[in-house]
Amino acid sequence: MSVRQFTIFGNKYRIGSYILLIRLSCSVKLAFGRFQCGTLITIPSGEYLYIGSALGKEKSTGSPLARRVIRHASRSEERKPHKIRPALLKLFSGNDFAGNSNRAPSGKKIRWHIDYLLDLPEAEITHIVIMRSPLKLEHNLSELLESSNATSIVAPHLGAGDTRNSTHLLKITDQKQILDLLHHAIPEMVKVRD
Repeated sequence: MSVRQFTIFGNKYRIGSYILLIRLSCSVKLAFGRFQCGTLITIPSGEYLYIGSALGKEKSTGSPLARRVIRHASRSEERKPHKIRPALLKLFSGNDFAGNSNRAPSGKKIRWHIDYLLDLPEAEITHIVIMRSPLKLEHNLSELLESSNATSIVAPHLGAGDTRNSTHLLKITDQKQILDLLHHAIPEMVKVRD
């Protein structure tokens, strides 16, 4: 397992937020379900990021956060999973992430906007930033990342069906700059005030 595949903040919670870094090998035209009435959107080849969260019940069996990112690293039907999936299973197989109950269910169904992109063989998850915190961070992360000169919006509100005034799928031009920005901002964001 390559250390470069994951960046993890926090260690106490089994719920939290995450950012998927995705490489798209060629340009595609894609409808994201009912988003914009099913309009085809051109997604150029390149690097992207997706902001998500899994804030299910902390006391549930397994880790909602682990299950969510493992699900993202899977594809529907009999399609090959993302190359990062075995490393994710290893990462979440022990310690305080609660082991075997973190496996993604078989027969993944397309549910969220991001599922349409991640199901394509041309899309590959290359890195995951994991934030173990019960705080709702998606909007703050979206504001932070949208303000960077290393990102651009693919389509306003894409991937953010459950939040207002956010976009959760962004194109990026400089992955190192984005990771540096996150390394500086996230430690303060994930702090839980008692």
